[in-house]
Amino acid sequence: MKSNYILSRRAFLKDSIILSGTPFVFNKDFLNELLLDAHVIEAPLTWLQKATFPSSSGLTWGVPWPQGKLKAGNSFYLKDGQGNKKTIQSWPLAYWPDGSLKWTAHAATGLVSDTDYSVVAGKFAGNVSGLNVDSLATVLTVDTGTIKAIIPKTGDVLIQSLSIKNKVIATNGKLISIIQNGPDDENAISLIRKKLTGRINQVELEQNGPVRAVIKITGTHSDGEINFLPFIVRLYFFGGSDEVRIIHTLIYNADEQTQFIKGLGLDFNVPLSGELHNRHVRFVNSEGKGLFAEAVRGLTGLRRNPGKDITDAQLAGRATPSFEQFPAEVKNNLKYIPAFGDYTLLQGSSSGFTIRKRTKPGHGWLDAGAGSRALGTVYLGSPNGGLIAGIRNFWQSFPAQLDIRDAASNTGKINLWLWSPEVPAMDLRFYHDGMGEDTYEKQRDALDITYEDYEPGFGTSHGVARTNELVLKAVEVNSEREKLLQIAQAIENPPRLICDHAYLMKQGVFGANWAVEDRSTPEKASLELQLQQYFEYYKKQVDEHHWYGFWNYGDFMHTYDTDRHTWRYDVGGFGWDNSELSTDLWLWYYYLKTQRADVFHIAEAMTRHTGEVDVHHIGKFAPLGSRHNVMHWGDSAKQLRISTAANRRFYYYLTADERVGDLLREQVNAAKTLSRIQPNRKLEGIRDQPQPEFSENKIPAGFGTDYGAIAAAWLTEWERTGSPQIKQKLVNSLQTIAAQPHGFFTGHGILHLDTGKFDITASQELSVSHLNAVFGLTEIIEELLPLVNVRAFEKTWLQYCRLYNASTQEQGQELGQSLTKLNLGQGHSRLTAYAAYKTKDPKLAARAWAEFYSGKAGIKPGHVKVQQIKGPAVLNPVEEDAELSTNAVAQWGLAAIQCLAYVGGDIPEQATNK
Repeated sequence: MKSNYILSRRAFLKDSIILSGTPFVFNKDFLNELLLDAHVIEAPLTWLQKATFPSSSGLTWGVPWPQGKLKAGNSFYLKDGQGNKKTIQSWPLAYWPDGSLKWTAHAATGLVSDTDYSVVAGKFAGNVSGLNVDSLATVLTVDTGTIKAIIPKTGDVLIQSLSIKNKVIATNGKLISIIQNGPDDENAISLIRKKLTGRINQVELEQNGPVRAVIKITGTHSDGEINFLPFIVRLYFFGGSDEVRIIHTLIYNADEQTQFIKGLGLDFNVPLSGELHNRHVRFVNSEGKGLFAEAVRGLTGLRRNPGKDITDAQLAGRATPSFEQFPAEVKNNLKYIPAFGDYTLLQGSSSGFTIRKRTKPGHGWLDAGAGSRALGTVYLGSPNGGLIAGIRNFWQSFPAQLDIRDAASNTGKINLWLWSPEVPAMDLRFYHDGMGEDTYEKQRDALDITYEDYEPGFGTSHGVARTNELVLKAVEVNSEREKLLQIAQAIENPPRLICDHAYLMKQGVFGANWAVEDRSTPEKASLELQLQQYFEYYKKQVDEHHWYGFWNYGDFMHTYDTDRHTWRYDVGGFGWDNSELSTDLWLWYYYLKTQRADVFHIAEAMTRHTGEVDVHHIGKFAPLGSRHNVMHWGDSAKQLRISTAANRRFYYYLTADERVGDLLREQVNAAKTLSRIQPNRKLEGIRDQPQPEFSENKIPAGFGTDYGAIAAAWLTEWERTGSPQIKQKLVNSLQTIAAQPHGFFTGHGILHLDTGKFDITASQELSVSHLNAVFGLTEIIEELLPLVNVRAFEKTWLQYCRLYNASTQEQGQELGQSLTKLNLGQGHSRLTAYAAYKTKDPKLAARAWAEFYSGKAGIKPGHVKVQQIKGPAVLNPVEEDAELSTNAVAQWGLAAIQCLAYVGGDIPEQATNK
């Protein structure tokens, strides 16, 4: 069939490139020919991250399909490069307006990462994995065919037991937290600490298929009196796999002044038996691919040598020869060799960890090792097996800690600390006392100097969240050193199968506003190089400026301080970026262009961070996000433009991640909060006037940043559910924006959330903001318009795209007056390019490129101008480009990507950036 032809062409192309050594340059016309079949029923996949060894890890990914080709309920199977078929588990993620499948999710196990795969629409009656879930009155029992887990439905135990081949490897898995009544650095307070455990409120079997089972557990931390810190834990099981993947989300609702989190983690009991010299402890170091590997009772370095066979076996983790074969001088005095039962690896910063050990409580610790960045994997067991446990992004999310306790007893313990109890307690109090900013006027004055929009009571962390990924792996034999290192690396960078980006482009997902990398002309090559340089610059900035930590990892900083040669981490609104001007979108579209694993990892970390930490999930501000600040939640501007679903759609559809799915659904009714938290409440001319009465179904909304987020949330929910009510609200909103006196240039209105209709204003005033189109509105409208038939809105939107950067004369002729004080001209060149693309107007295309290269309120032509700063001017050597800001780079990146996609054929010759 044709789809086989398509794949053979891809394989031929790839093999030809490899054999010739020629750099791969994508050409959009050739790709259209390559994927010319309009009835594609086969979707090629690619390995974003390959396994370094035969892996039992389960894999999940998303695939888009052409409109009208596949009905809901369609079957799918997996095919490898040799034509072999394999059963997979499939479920719908999104639908086209006609009800056909738009996105599907798929899960598989036992895949080999040196093999090409594709998803095929069709039936295949292959072997089904041995995954089985039994739901009993009090527990769920999950059997993957390799491991078995018992999950209680009530109480404070998440995993009652984990076993492999009927051998219990771990028991009594609990969430734990430690709170204290004051910060560690204020010694006047007598600190009282309490230990809490995670109490289960609900256990839900979210998915129970032949390949993949997902169990969602919700609850709070409690000691019987205190109930706080809600959690959401998902446990993932795959047929044939020996792993349990854990996605753990904590929602912060402590009293910032009196409840300080001293420790946060998950612990397990590990049954132990056998001689102490055959019990083993392992930690993994990412730097140099090293391993800390010791026995509880060591047999090396003794005054009396037990012999090479014995020491070699212990060092390798194998069972030593029997006790009777030990030399008498060792055997008779074995009891005098200290047994070290407790071990701790503390990652106190992103650049340093320490390992200590002791014999047992009540005795001193010995320094056992140190390094830079640990991989977050620990092992406790014997030659007959044990438990491997790991925290992904361990050193990046410091302060983290791995503990082994009681390894010399019959029941050892592994503690996976997401927040180490050995560092100062988590202190989320606001960083200043308000400095007298008790009126809107004073707050506006402060904004003018530090760019911080402060308001008493708004800079609270109440309701922010943090999601972590963990892995448990039961093993029946002690893993060899090299194998354990590979397992740890796979926990950190798990093998990932993902839909090929050339296929994604052909399907038009995420809009027609991007294209795969194309360096076919000097002009295009120059822009592609500059896109590459900007990403690599920020990738390096993350590391040089240590943008790491439990609450920070995944975010960028907003603005650079050229005097201090550092980012303005302590200057109000210049601190953390919090998605300002669509940094998330820039990274995701750049990933789609390049399919680079490092781009994906940074975009993934940003999605996890900005969707959780920068958004309030409970409380009076929920579910709005917080504008940029030196604290992620510090700003009083609580806005939809930060929590927008536009920033999460990529990761959800590419990976089918359930937690991000929760975040998308959280935004469907988010606009209701604007009835209480109005973004323009401090503006002059508004703050002094009586405000209309609003309700949860009647809110003030701007047509730009507000409506862009509302449309993104509604579009996503419509796609996911096919809801006709959501669709009608979208249509109503578009129609009533178009019906305004000046269409989109009316700027704002009163939105009725129950119907989606804006009131039609009688005002003839023009209102336009440079921020309207730079928080995802442009990208969402581009996706939305082909799905609905609202010609009047398309006309008014194209008018906005044409006129924003037009001459004052053209604006005046069409609108009756010109637009003044507009900013971000370079970023808006992509709107002009879109208008040129839709109207096929070469003059508009030429104007778009002129706007782009002019660099107005953006970046002038030229590549990254990096200089190294070192010596006493800085704490550590850094590379800096003093002309860059994150706002400018994100908007430049989006403009470059979209201008290339829309009007790349019209790029002026010799327009390279010198």
